Amino acid sequence: MTNTYSPAHDYYPAAAAPAAAAPRVRYPSPPPALRWLRVQFRILAAVAPGLAFRLAWKLFCTPRRLPLKPWEPAALADARRRTIDNPETGAVAVYEWGPAAAPAVVLVHGWEHRASFWRAWVPALLAAGYRVVALDGPAHGASAGRQATLTGFGGAVGAVLATAGAVRAVVAHSFGAAAVAGLPARLPAGHGPLPRLVLLSAPVSPRAVAGRFADLLYLPADTVERFARHILEYTGRPADSFAVAAAGPTLGAEKVLLLHDEHDEIVPFAEGRQIAAAWPDAVLLATRGLGHNRILRDAGVVQSAVAFIS
Repeated sequence: MTNTYSPAHDYYPAAAAPAAAAPRVRYPSPPPALRWLRVQFRILAAVAPGLAFRLAWKLFCTPRRLPLKPWEPAALADARRRTIDNPETGAVAVYEWGPAAAPAVVLVHGWEHRASFWRAWVPALLAAGYRVVALDGPAHGASAGRQATLTGFGGAVGAVLATAGAVRAVVAHSFGAAAVAGLPARLPAGHGPLPRLVLLSAPVSPRAVAGRFADLLYLPADTVERFARHILEYTGRPADSFAVAAAGPTLGAEKVLLLHDEHDEIVPFAEGRQIAAAWPDAVLLATRGLGHNRILRDAGVVQSAVAFIS
C-alpha cells in the first residue's frame, strides 16, 4: 500500500473485461491487501488510537522500493553519477548530463519514482543547451533511507542545488513539487532568485494529501488534524505553512509554470487551480487525457516546459 501522492499508485483491471483489453480504473473493487489494512486500522483505532496513528504515519511516509522497469538502466546509462551526503537523510544519488559549464535544470521526481523517470526530458533539455541534474529522493532509487518526509525530500533537493552550480530552472513532479515549493527549496546565498520553476501535478497542501490517505484507509475522522499536529511537533511549523499555495510564492522564482491534467486521478485538477489563484503571475497550463503519470512523458508537455525555461 502507498499514499496518494504516488505517481505509481496501484490500478486494477475491471473484472468483467478480458485481460488483454481490460481498462485501467482506480480500485473497481478494493484489493485484498487494502481491505485487510482497513480492517486492521479500524480495530486498532478503537482499542489503541495512539498506536493506530503512529502506524498510519509510518505507512504514509514509507515508499515502496519498486522493481526497476526494463527501460530504466538505459535512461541513466550515459549519466555522470555522484552522491551527496545529506545529514538529515543520508546519501543522495545524483545524475548529471551535459557540459559542466552549461546552466543546470534540476529535475525532482515524485513519490515512488526515480531520476530515470525523467527520460523524456533529458534529450530535450540537452538539445536546448542545458546541463541536466536529477536526483533519487530520500528512500527512493539509489539514495539512502527507508522513509521520506516533505522536509527530508526538500532538504535533499536543497543539498543538490547547493552543488549544482548555476541553475536555470527546477522542474518537479507531484510529491517532488510539494517538497520544492512547500519548503521551499532555495538556491544558495549569492545565486539570486531562481529564474524558472516548473511544477507538474502539484498537490495544494499536506492537509489535502492526508485527507486522501485517510479516506483511502477509512481512518478516523480526526486523522487529518492529528497529522497536522504531528507535523507541527516534528518541524516547528504549522502544516498549512508547507502548502504550495502558501509557501511557494515566498520562493521568489522569476517565472512559474504549473502543468496539471484536467483528469488527474491522483491530485485533482482543482488543486492546480487553487495554487495558480494564490501564486501571483504563475501560469497554469491544463492538459487533458494525460493523468498523473503520462504528463511526464508527453512530448507536447516537454516542449512547452523547455520553451518556458528558455
